[in-house]
This record gives sequence, structure tokens and C-alpha cells, in this order.
Amino acid sequence: MKKLTIVLASILMVNLSIAQQNFHILSADNNIALNIIYGKDGGLMYTVTYKGKLVIEPSDLGFLLQTPATSLTHFDIVSIDSTQFDETWSPVLGEVSRIRNQYKELYLKLMGKKENGILLNVIFRVFNDGVGFRYEFPLQEKLNHFVIADEKTTFKMSGNHTAFWIPGDYDTNEYPYNTSPLQNIDASVSKEANAIAVRTPFSKTGVQTPLMMKTAEGLYINIHEAALVNYPAMDLNLDKSNLTFQAHLVPDAINNKAYLQAPAKTPWRTIIVSDKAANILNSKMILNLNEPCKIKDVSWIKAMKFVGVWWEMHVGIGSWDYSGGQVANVSDKKVKHGANTANVKKYIDFAAKHNIDGVLVEGWNTGWEDWFGNWKEDVFDFITPYPDFDLIELSAYAKSKGVKIIMHHETSGSVTNYERHMDTAYRLMKQYGYDAVKSGYVGKIIPRGEYHDGQWMVKHYERVAKKTAEYKIMVDMHEPVRPTGLNRTYPNWLANEAGRGNEFNAWSVGNMPEHETIMPFTRLMGGPMDYTPGIFKIKMSAYNPTKTEQVHTTLAKQLALYVTMYSPLQMAADLPENYEAHLDAFQFINDVAVDWDDSKVLDAEPGDFIIEARKAKGTGHWFMGAITDENPRSMNTALSFLDADTKYLATIYRDADNADWKLNPEAYVIERYWVDAKTVIKLKLAPGGGTAISLKPATKEDLNGVKKYK
Repeated sequence: MKKLTIVLASILMVNLSIAQQNFHILSADNNIALNIIYGKDGGLMYTVTYKGKLVIEPSDLGFLLQTPATSLTHFDIVSIDSTQFDETWSPVLGEVSRIRNQYKELYLKLMGKKENGILLNVIFRVFNDGVGFRYEFPLQEKLNHFVIADEKTTFKMSGNHTAFWIPGDYDTNEYPYNTSPLQNIDASVSKEANAIAVRTPFSKTGVQTPLMMKTAEGLYINIHEAALVNYPAMDLNLDKSNLTFQAHLVPDAINNKAYLQAPAKTPWRTIIVSDKAANILNSKMILNLNEPCKIKDVSWIKAMKFVGVWWEMHVGIGSWDYSGGQVANVSDKKVKHGANTANVKKYIDFAAKHNIDGVLVEGWNTGWEDWFGNWKEDVFDFITPYPDFDLIELSAYAKSKGVKIIMHHETSGSVTNYERHMDTAYRLMKQYGYDAVKSGYVGKIIPRGEYHDGQWMVKHYERVAKKTAEYKIMVDMHEPVRPTGLNRTYPNWLANEAGRGNEFNAWSVGNMPEHETIMPFTRLMGGPMDYTPGIFKIKMSAYNPTKTEQVHTTLAKQLALYVTMYSPLQMAADLPENYEAHLDAFQFINDVAVDWDDSKVLDAEPGDFIIEARKAKGTGHWFMGAITDENPRSMNTALSFLDADTKYLATIYRDADNADWKLNPEAYVIERYWVDAKTVIKLKLAPGGGTAISLKPATKEDLNGVKKYK
């Protein structure tokens, strides 16, 4: 980091005129401007502009403390410092192999005017793609242990933007997305979300981050947070009278927000902005605001694809519990226990045959009979299998086939119980060769009164990431707080759910066709999602003729999601027999990578469509995915990202001409051509449809009999 003095103020565009009480800093490309306004009364505000257009109008900074009972909203400026930073780093797993971290920083040291000299620092970082800021409470005599009552941060919008939002909630991120002007936000729609296990909405105008917006002038704005550690998650509460979002922190059981001891720091508040939607998806600012990897030896951390004993429970033909009654898609009769030895071997055989890395097994352990809805503490011990699950035999069988079994730990929200058992459970995993675990937090949290997104649980998730790393275990968390880029710091934290996944299509109103075109702009801004794509049997009537539920995509779109929904942990979520019936289409799942050297968003519009290309790690093999909402689309996409003077074998998995997500979802066509960097692909996407393309550097043999794309 290079420290800049006032002598270099002209370089940083910092205006330190005491008369104006104004501090101004520009991004390296001069597109983003941060302005700090210091009022005569000591109030501190900030604004953000992009290419001269107002993004954030004057907005407040500060705190209300519960202990000591005081406010921190008026300050004396003790000192101002400025720095610039520029590095390039490599993630352990990621969408690209190299990430540039370039920013200019303004560091304000403040002292409370009326609070007996409490010290507070505010740090701003201005990137080419946005602004991040955080608060720091330094070590000081005036403040040691303290309790946050409220954070006074606001985000004042410059107009009645179109927003892509879900209701603010302390316990769940699994709502379907709404699209509306800010003035029309009505989070009371949370009352209709009966399929969500636990809901705790807090306001009619409360929304969650990441929040995506588009202005009438064509700016795209995303508000979220980065490096959420030892602090509650930030929701946003909208004041419609002035279009201002107030930071709303998730409380604890007695309505306090955070318990801290100086020195302490908050997460970064992030504002990503561009006049191109694709640039929002390309942003790595949230990752850059997180600390570097804390794991010294990362050789054991691997991206992976997996199948599993999972979807059969959601479609109602298998059960989590031994007695056969625990299914997600309500059944009027008992069904087989899914996690039985013979059934698991079937999945292992399928994985081995198709070079799939792992097999997830849910419902293998005792406790599922009364796990949900009773707010019971001692449900699972995470080590005792059901009688029909032979742990020793299956571990040996999987090893003989070169397949890894993925452990499943459902906590039922009883987190105190899980923390008591973690070491024992992880030792069992290592004993039998399990290197990855999927954890779950369905249910009301114990300790009772805590929420999924409060400070206590945020600390728990980090404890799990650290503890699994000690055992060289990779972790995939379901029903946790939404991610904030901590996969940089703990790369063994492969993925999270923390959003409305594919399983909702099996037993609820489901995810509308636009859902997957919104999630990369919202939920995935904070980190990878275990969305569980790859469903080939689209309509649930295939399992029960009385069922009307279905996946709201075409089969081809399910393939494209492996490219547009990034995760280093990707599930082939459907049943083996459904894949065996379409092995030609399954070949794309077989081939597609899960770790990347490069990623390019070729075109995108939130709520409408996404076209993306990714280059597999250590190869010249590219994959493309294009998806649309309920509207059919025809678009031309240039392949100029390909290496010049190289011919590629393009295998195109597209919607059939008569495909439709609702009327004819499983109709697809597979075509092969040779292409190069001058080729322009004509994409034709069905309603709710998509296209997936494999682009492999071709040998002469590959091109034998293959025509050039025209």
C-alpha cells in the first residue's frame, strides 16, 4: 500500500478545503467520485456519483450505542489520511485465475463531539467498480466493551429506481424475487411465502441485500456488504418519503444488535455501480474487500461435481427418515428410506461411470423422525447411522470406485447441539474418508431467540469454516446468512445456499422463469450458491399424477445454469435414471468445469437474460450459457473471446424450435459445428429457455465431417 500525503492531493483529487468542509476522491479511471460532507455541526455525510450522475445523494454515517448510552453522529475530525493500493492476487477457486485489487482510500479519524471523546474511524475505498466503507472503533480509554443499538448508515437514492428485491427477514433468504419501483416496495408479500420453514420479516418496507436497482438513466446499482464477521447482517428499511434506505441490523433475543470490544470493526458497506449490467456481474469488489486466505495449505481444497440422495425426497419417492414418512413433496403413503446401502451404491456407480467426483447422502443418520418444528435441542448426534446405512461398507465401496461420499449434517436449527458435536462428527468423517460436508439450519435457532442472520449465528458460521479447515474438510452451508465474500478468506467454504434454490420447484409455486436471471445480480454477488441445477424431468406429475408443480425452465436452460450460476460445487441434482434417459444432454454436465481461468459476461439484463462464457482452469476449453426469462429471445453473440487462429469444436445444446418451459420443456436439440473467434452465434431461446455450448480446441480428427457454423 502506498501512502499519499497532502502534497499529492491533486493526484487523488482530494479537496481538503476547510472552508468547503468537503473531501473528494476519484476512482483510478475517474468514473466514480466519492464526496464526504462535513457539516458545521459535526455531522458526516457522503455522496457517490458515476460519470457525473448522482448514485447516492447525501447520506448519513454514525451509530447509536446501547452501552454506553450515547449517539455517535457528530464529530470533530482528528486527522485525515489517504492511500492508494494496487495488487493482483489469485483465488484458490474462482471465476477467474487472477483478480486485480486497485483502490484509493480515505481514512478519517473522528472524535465524538458530545460523547466524552469516543474515537471512531471511517475508512472509504473507491474502486473502478464501486465504493466500500466501514467503521473502526480503535483501542482507546473512552470505550472498551460496548453494545450497538443501531447503525445510522443510510443510502439515499436519487430517484424512484426499478428494484429487484426480496422482503427483509431475520431468518430466511428464500423468498421469490419481486421487481418494482422503489415506491411500490411492499414487503408484506412475505405473508404469502408459506413454503418457507421459518420467516421473521421486520417491516413493510424492509428489503434484503444484495439489493439490485436500475435507474431511469440506465445506471445499475447494487448495495450489499463485504467481510461480515462478528456482526449482524445488514438489511435495508426504505423511507418512501425521501427514498432513503436505513441500515437495519438483525437483532438478538433482547433486541441488541452487536456486542463488541475495542478494537473492533464493522463489515464493509458496498455500492457497486455501472452503466452496463454485465459490469455488475464482473465486479470482484466484494472479494477484494475481504481478507486474504487464512489457510496455509490449500492443496486439499478442490472444486467438485456431485450427485446425491436428495432430489428423490423432494419429489416424494424417497424419505429422509428410516420409517419412510419424511418427504418434502407431501405423500399420502410411506416411501422407502432413501439413504439405504443399496440405493447409495446406485448413486456411487453412476458417479463412477460418469466421472462425477462425489455423492451426497441425506438422511443417513438417526433423528429425522421428529427433527422439524419442535424447537428441540438434542435431535442429531451426527455419528449414528440408521440400521440400513452401512457406513463401513459404503465408505470402502466408494473408495474402490474413486468416488467421495459427501457428509450431511442437518442441525434442525439446534446450533448449540451442533457445536457440542462438531469435533466428534468431523473426526468420524476423516475416519471414513469424507472430505466435504453439507450442513443445514432448517428451523428456529437454538439458542432460543437468536436469528439465522444475527451476530451469534454469524460467528457460528465462521467457527464452522475455521473448524472444518482444521480437519481439512470442505463445507457447503444451507439456510445460513447470505454470503459476503468470505470464500476468499476461507476457500474451504465452497458454497452456500442462502437463497431460493431449485428444490422449491418440486413442492411449491416454485421459481418463476425470471428467477435465475435475477439471482446473479442479487444473491450471487456475495459468493457461490449451491443452486442444484440439472433437473431433466421437469414436471412433477411424472412422480405423482395429481401433482401440478414443475421446474419453471426448459431442460436446455438447466444445462446453461452450470455456467451462469457460479459455484465450485455443482450438483447434478436429478435422479440417475432421468439422466440415463438423456445421456446425450447429460454429456454437457459431464464436460462442464467448476473452476475457471476466465469468465466473461457477454451481455445481461437483470430479470431478462444473461449470456456468459467461462474458460476451464488449466485448459483452452470454453463453456457458454445463455438463459432467458418467460420471454423468447433471439440474439447474436460474437465469439471474439476465443483465441485467434484456433478452431473450436462447438457442441450446442439448445431449446428445440417448439420448446417452452410450460408446454414443452424437455424438447432440446444438440448440434455440432466448428467455430473460431470471428464466428457470431445466433442464439434462439425458448420461453423460460436457454442454450449451453461447449467450445473445445479442435484437432483435425475432431473436425472430420463437421461443418463450419454459419
